Amino acid sequence: MTPPYAPTFADLPLDHVRTLLAVVDEGTFDAAAAALHVTPSAVSQRVKALERRTGRVLLLRTKPVRATDSGAVLVRLARQVARLERDASAELGLRGEGEPTRVSVAVNADSLATWFLPALTRLPRKPALCFELRREDEGHTATLLREGVVMAAVTSSPEPVPGCTVRELGRMRYLPCAAPEFAARHLAGPPRESVADAPVVVFDRRDDFQDAFARRLGHEGASAVRHHVPTSEGFAEAVAAGLGWGMVPQPQADPLLRTGRLVCFAPDPAVDVTLYWQQWRLDSPALAAVADAVVTAAARALCR
Repeated sequence: MTPPYAPTFADLPLDHVRTLLAVVDEGTFDAAAAALHVTPSAVSQRVKALERRTGRVLLLRTKPVRATDSGAVLVRLARQVARLERDASAELGLRGEGEPTRVSVAVNADSLATWFLPALTRLPRKPALCFELRREDEGHTATLLREGVVMAAVTSSPEPVPGCTVRELGRMRYLPCAAPEFAARHLAGPPRESVADAPVVVFDRRDDFQDAFARRLGHEGASAVRHHVPTSEGFAEAVAAGLGWGMVPQPQADPLLRTGRLVCFAPDPAVDVTLYWQQWRLDSPALAAVADAVVTAAARALCR
């Protein structure tokens, strides 16, 4: 599929780009047509015209429809244009009175459970903001940003997503912990020898953090006895209850260590994960205010 000339973004009709976004958000051509109040045929024609202009396949015709890598670029463009339009409407007084500004952010579960939410409570009441938080592992939050699903992300990636800025937030510290009884039963020997055979708590099937710690001690990975606990609070509680050992964020571990519900079973145990704030490179007052609040809260809560 080759375009007759090299197109620029100025050559791409905004109604076609918005239609592409509607298809991705709604999941099907029919649902997009209903949302846009046009026929499914019109939706199909707009998408095909956009693909001809760009010379790229933009959508995978699956159920639900998914954007290709090229399509994700235009989806991100459509969301950014919509954000700028809403900001301009607010500044001109064209938006409905009291209508909130929606800010979408991808954030990892441990940040969400410890320091991130207080940052949002410190934002001024005006302009009114409405948050849409997407919980995702810090190693994968940048993907949501790249696909245009969110406007900003707390991520472990220092490499900027195209069209985004990056600011370092600080280091989240993790400690290898276990309940005292569990440690006495399963981790009595040197950690280098015992950790690979002891039951372990992991967040989900993509969680490689405990395995990475085991590899640091010289093993191929953690035990095959793996308990999946997909919430940050539940993860810490599962370790304290004696289900297995796990890497617990220090803000959650410290009170449990002080009360004796957890012990740290390895010498020189701290493992730090550097977190970054990435956001669209837009002159958006709402997004700027959120970024400032997040950076301030991270400076107080994270290690430098």
